[in-house]
Order: sequence, then structure tokens, then C-alpha cells
Amino acid sequence: MENQEEVNFGRSLIVPSVQQLARNEPSITKIPHRYVQQLDDHDSSFVSSDDPLTINPSVPVIDLHNLIENTSTYSSELIKLHTASKQWGFFQVINHGISETLLEDFKREILDFFGLSMEEKKHLWQEEDNHEGFGQLFVVSEEQKLDWSDMFYITTLPHHLRKSQLFQKLPHLLRDKLEVYSAEMKKLAVAILGQMGKALGMKTEEMSELFEDGVQSMRMNYYPPCPEPELALGFSPHSDADALTILYQLNQTDGLQIRKDGKWVTVKPLPNALVVNIGDIMEIVSNGVYKSIEHRAMVNSNDERLSVATFYSSSMGTELGPAQSLVAQHKVANFRRVPLEEYFKGFFARKLDGKSYLDYMKLGESK
Repeated sequence: MENQEEVNFGRSLIVPSVQQLARNEPSITKIPHRYVQQLDDHDSSFVSSDDPLTINPSVPVIDLHNLIENTSTYSSELIKLHTASKQWGFFQVINHGISETLLEDFKREILDFFGLSMEEKKHLWQEEDNHEGFGQLFVVSEEQKLDWSDMFYITTLPHHLRKSQLFQKLPHLLRDKLEVYSAEMKKLAVAILGQMGKALGMKTEEMSELFEDGVQSMRMNYYPPCPEPELALGFSPHSDADALTILYQLNQTDGLQIRKDGKWVTVKPLPNALVVNIGDIMEIVSNGVYKSIEHRAMVNSNDERLSVATFYSSSMGTELGPAQSLVAQHKVANFRRVPLEEYFKGFFARKLDGKSYLDYMKLGESK
């Protein structure tokens, strides 16, 4: 392999810490102008999971034990997975096999991590030429509106892509738990992707070639209480650039919303469940059969919210495009083919804007 350890997927302009702003000025009643989003960004068509007067669409729930262990209900569970991936691009997984002890240990270390002093965090802050570390992503201009959140972003797999000096600066206990969690998330992502390949009718070798040594990264999110939540966004609407995202929400605060049939639906993670969504790469690989889901994070005035999103993508060196076996089935390719590295660099160089980057990848008028 070439010097892949020197791959740099992108940069983001350095911005202030929102957590520090909220911590230093707990009595502020108005948010700074740069965090005030356009009212158009707040779609009023919104379905709350708590509102008994609205019919909240039921977010699909997949029992992974039935899929991975090939139980008697395997076929029906595979159909549920296929339908969820086509119609929702989003589902929750239960019986996923990740130990509660690991999840609790990892959660504790992340809570401590965001509790570090600003002085300690400065050693882990983003640098001018690379977006890994504390900060925000997708900030491409000084005029751009900012999200009401802090994040810590890091590439975790494969090992040779890691920014080793950043890893060495992490608190030891967090680093240890991160290693175990990262390995478990890879196993889980590869297992789910393998079942998706079966549901799509792809060749087994296509899936293994694409994803057996995939790029994995994590985004740890902290959303502080906001004095004007009706004017701010925790995370702007977007679809993920990866193949599969696995979200672990660390507390019970609502915030995640997905756009379903033109309405924003609030998602409440089930106890001990993980939230999974299809990313743009999987929509491309499936030739448009599976749909990446546009989602956003909202904030509130009273409670903080914390989560960890683990992104799993194709292997470095692969060419991204529709699976050849599906192109043969469909008699048409709906997306262009590009090297994975080029695809990622294009994604991180842009301001988040819904599913606009996926639209760029489409061929002709295909939908």
C-alpha cells in the first residue's frame, strides 16, 4: 500500500467551543448571532414522538440475534431489514451483542472527556490543516452559521490511517475503551452490511471486498442547553457520507430528528438499542435501492445531550460506485464511479446541505 497514513480527508475552520460559551456564561439569554439559524431551516412540519394527537410513524426495530444467528425467523427479519433500508434508511437494532458493561464504561469515559477543562482540551483541538480533534466540521467560511454543539472527531480504523499523535494525547482509560468499542462497532457494521448484501442479491465477494477493511471514524457529540433553542440547531440537516452509521446515545435527552415523508420525526432510542442509518455510500452501492436519510439534531433550553456516532465506510483504495451485480440486475448505473479518497475529500470540503453531495454523485436524471 502507498503511504496511506498520510491521507488527510479535509479541514474545517477553527471555531470557539460552544460548551465553553455555555459554561462561562450560564446566565446568557440570547445566543450569539452566528448561531442564529434562518427560520427557513426550521421546517414547521414536525412530528413529536410525545404528542398523542399526532400519528408518529413507527421507526423499524431489527432484532440482530435473529439475523446473525440465522434463527427460524431469519427470513422475516431479513425482509424487515430490507424494507427499513428502502423505505426509512433508518432503524434501531436490539440484541446486537455489544455488552452493557462496555457501553456503560465507554459512556463514563466520554462524559469525563467532555468534562475536561478548556486548557486540557486545547491539546486535543483541531489544527488548521486537519479536522480531527475537538471543534466543528464542515465550516468553510467565516460568515457561515454555526451549530450549537461541540464534537470530537477521530479516524479509528484501519490503524494505519490513525492520527497517532492525537491518539497518544487521549486519556488512557478512554483510549483503552475506545479500542474495544471500535472493534465491536466494526464487527457489528460488517455483520449488518453483509445481511444487506444478501437482501439486495449482491455477490458475497463484492461486499467483502468493499467493506472487510473499511474506514471507520467516530464523532463524539456534546449539545449544551441553549437559551434560544427555537433559533438554533445542534447539527444542521444532512445525510451521512459513509455506508452505515451506528449511534449510541448516552442520555435520555431528545434531539435526533429524521426527515420522513417531508416531516421531521423525533426519534427516541430504545433502552439498550443502537440507532443505525444508511449513509450515501450504501445508497450508491445499492444503486439507489437503499436510501440514506436526512437528519438533524435539535437542542433545548434545559438539558444537555451526548451521543457517539460511529461511521463505517468502504476500504481505502476501492472505487466507489454501484455494485456491478446490481447494475447487471437493474440494467442501469444510477451513480458515477470515483475513488473513495476523492469522494471523501469532496464531501468534507463542502458546507452541509441536506443530500446535495449525493445528488452530485447521481448520473443524469436518475433518481
